Amino acid sequence: MEVSEKEARCAKDEERVLAIPTSVFRELGVFQGFSTAMDEWKALATSDRLVFLRRGDAEHDSNYKQLIPYVLFTHTTEEGERSVFSYLRGPGQGEKRLVSKWSVGVGGHINDADAAAGDLFEAGTRREIAEEVILDAPIRAFQQVGLVNDDLSEVGRAHLGVVCVAELEAPRLRSREKNLLDARFRRVDELLQEISEAPERFETWTTLALQGLYGSGKE
Repeated sequence: MEVSEKEARCAKDEERVLAIPTSVFRELGVFQGFSTAMDEWKALATSDRLVFLRRGDAEHDSNYKQLIPYVLFTHTTEEGERSVFSYLRGPGQGEKRLVSKWSVGVGGHINDADAAAGDLFEAGTRREIAEEVILDAPIRAFQQVGLVNDDLSEVGRAHLGVVCVAELEAPRLRSREKNLLDARFRRVDELLQEISEAPERFETWTTLALQGLYGSGKE
């Protein structure tokens, strides 16, 4: 029996998702934008203040930051030209506030079921990747590279992104979700140029992550 969009949304609202009190994040040194301060992330990931909250409540509660893996799938040619998997968020995406925005991040919430698989964050990241995309090329390297935080928007105030880069041996990856539209690899320099010309077309985390990792003077 096919589940309706309303039923799927209600089920998501009942998920128990991983979060940290915003006060703990601020104690470690709050920032706006992209940060490579991974020591702070390690402190958050091992904190005894981590909790699981009902997702429907947490989405609108800025007293907590939901911890979100945000994975960029990249490929670099022998000539050094880098591309990244990107897509347009369709109308069926769970987060309505990001619909019709370009994104380069694959991932989502860590939930309480992930705790049974060992390393909580690693297990949740692997699950989210498997749910959203099909890898047709091996991952050459995988690394957590930074944090992305946006306290200037409603959706950003309730989330903290853990930016990861997965370098593929070839730019071959397919979307499992029908609401990831126009999914393809695009050159990083072209995306950065489009962001400078029309930033409103991109979700904030994508802008912050791409500029933080590959902006002027980064490579």
